[in-house]
Amino acid sequence: MADKTDNSSSQSRTIKVDYMARVEGEGGLDITIRNDRVEDVKLRIFEPPRFFEGFMRGRKFTDAPDITARICGICPVAYQMSSAHAMEQALGVSVGGPLRELRRLIYCGEWIESHVLHVYLLHAPDFLGYQDAMTMAKDYPDVVEKGLRLKKTGNEIVQLLGGREIHPINVKVGGFYKVPTKQALGKLRDKLAPCLDLAREMVEFTSRLDFPDFRQDYEFISLRNEEEYPFNEGRLISNKGLDFDITHFDEYIVEEHVPHSTSLHANVRARGSYLVGPMARYHNCCDTLSDDARALATAAGLGKTCDNPFQSIVVRAVETYWAVEEAIRIIDAYEMPGQPSVDIEPRAGVGHGCTEAPRGILYHCYELDDEGLIQDAVIVPPTSQNQGRMEADLRSFVDGNLSLANDELQWKCEQAVRNYDPCISCSCHFLKVKIDRDGEIYESRP
Repeated sequence: MADKTDNSSSQSRTIKVDYMARVEGEGGLDITIRNDRVEDVKLRIFEPPRFFEGFMRGRKFTDAPDITARICGICPVAYQMSSAHAMEQALGVSVGGPLRELRRLIYCGEWIESHVLHVYLLHAPDFLGYQDAMTMAKDYPDVVEKGLRLKKTGNEIVQLLGGREIHPINVKVGGFYKVPTKQALGKLRDKLAPCLDLAREMVEFTSRLDFPDFRQDYEFISLRNEEEYPFNEGRLISNKGLDFDITHFDEYIVEEHVPHSTSLHANVRARGSYLVGPMARYHNCCDTLSDDARALATAAGLGKTCDNPFQSIVVRAVETYWAVEEAIRIIDAYEMPGQPSVDIEPRAGVGHGCTEAPRGILYHCYELDDEGLIQDAVIVPPTSQNQGRMEADLRSFVDGNLSLANDELQWKCEQAVRNYDPCISCSCHFLKVKIDRDGEIYESRP
């Protein structure tokens, strides 16, 4: 709970949120207000460095998917997919046919479980006026129960293809260690069928929430594949004219240190912050969604774009419905491959991989020597890419809510941060709030 200091009569205040619930991780948010103007907004990240890039050096290329999966317990598949694709590019191999489809299937599972977790347990309580999901569940037991059923099915997809739900162990460079039988996928198909209705209800539920009017001018960056809604492959594009191959990532995107964060911030060179994730994918790729998913989006009040971050919860629900559809499509068309992975020989090379984690593009780059040992590694998580844009949005949001008392402003800021579903644990933790109004300090408590 935050301090209940009432300094509404002061022209200057500082709001500090020390710890924020219902995000993956911890960190801080400092807001400085001078003479009824927002002077500064900073997302403070204070987790010590985790050194994943460093301790991968000298390891075999085959180790990358299992090591990087440990970066995040919420989206380990994304890390495995980006690392596997990067290694395959460096080693000059490609994965197609049923193995490629199985990769999309396990990604469906991760999107389902991650999106449902965010929508029902982390974000919906904000819109309904509850402090947490447990309290919300007392008044909305059916909603939470249906959400948990849907999430469980996503977890079961990951478990079947990955060997376990958390930090899967069946994904490898070149494919999988073991592939499922048609019979095993058939049993999963039976569980997925009723999930279409659950996901449809999820879209309808989120569409009825009350959203503040907070439209922003974003540069949306996502993968774009003309043939399908993106998971694993495509070019990187933006709504402001970017269109480039993932191998040129560092030519267009620059990471930089900021004094108040141990997590790097990413910007488009010479342009500034950008946004990745569901809103970016929806804006850049909604035409590749299924007809039913697009119809649901339209009925939920979304047009061809969504530029209000509070409505991102609706976009996540639409993506969940599509992921269920896609999982069913893949299972229905599945034929077991002749072998679970393609043959790979070590060689020197540089490889790039970029896939769509639930929270947005996840970029990996590796340099290998002749024996296939990792010489260098670069990993750019989606939340790190969004941090600069989150700060800009929070500045605008606070500026429009300066009349609120400190504790209410703190609460609203926490809600705003959860719009982005920050998985800070990938690089950092989150959130404490501090408000400085002309030297008068307000700080939230854990």
